[in-house]
Amino acid sequence: MAGEFHAPSLNDFFPPAVLFEGTPFELDRLMLIRILMSVVLVAVMYAAFRRPQLVPRGLQNVAESGLVFVKEQICDEVLGKESGKKFFPLIASIFFTVLFLNISGVIPGLNISSNARIGMPLVLAVVAYLTFNYVGIKKYGFLKYMRSSIVVPNVPPALHVLLIPIEFISTFVLRPFTLTVRLMANMLAGHIMLVLFFSATQFFLFDAVSWMKVFSPFSLLAGFGFTLFELLVVFLQAYVFALLTAVYIGLAQHADSH
Repeated sequence: MAGEFHAPSLNDFFPPAVLFEGTPFELDRLMLIRILMSVVLVAVMYAAFRRPQLVPRGLQNVAESGLVFVKEQICDEVLGKESGKKFFPLIASIFFTVLFLNISGVIPGLNISSNARIGMPLVLAVVAYLTFNYVGIKKYGFLKYMRSSIVVPNVPPALHVLLIPIEFISTFVLRPFTLTVRLMANMLAGHIMLVLFFSATQFFLFDAVSWMKVFSPFSLLAGFGFTLFELLVVFLQAYVFALLTAVYIGLAQHADSH
């Protein structure tokens, strides 16, 4: 008899505890991957810049290329050179954190991104949220910043009843919400699709009735193809998260030109 196909589910993102079960420091597989990739990120950056050369080579060249990309294509492009330099450390940290935590989703043996669970995307979104609000409040003061952010100038007074709640929700509720959900949902969906294709390949090869084995090469090719697509998504999600953080900081800096 043919075996039964088990489709991927959300249980993948809530595995049993591995260490410190039942304590506030409980660690499951996803948390261990998050810690591992954070350590890898620190180790890569340390190795790249431990003994920097005037003419970068090898790992230093790769790391510098990534930093230059963030500086020129995100910070300078969105915030300008002066503000871009000021916020470069934060935006670069967000970019590389998202990138490294995402990339574990396509590493054999890890096969899941810890950004597919809401905790880390939420933390990063809160950091971005606190930053752009701090920037706006510091520049304008709390009341002027709030007024500039939610009051649309040059519209009939009656429309303020409609527009002020919309602007408030858009600026102070939807921004952190969409940052969080966009990252989490994309990585969650990517993991489920990869597991679907490769588990289907295993099912067709080893558990399905003989005539269904013909489908295994197609599911395998689809899995490899989607892995390449997921590599693009890994980078794009890091780019979009860092870019939107810079955009929100820029909007807070110029809240009075709403």
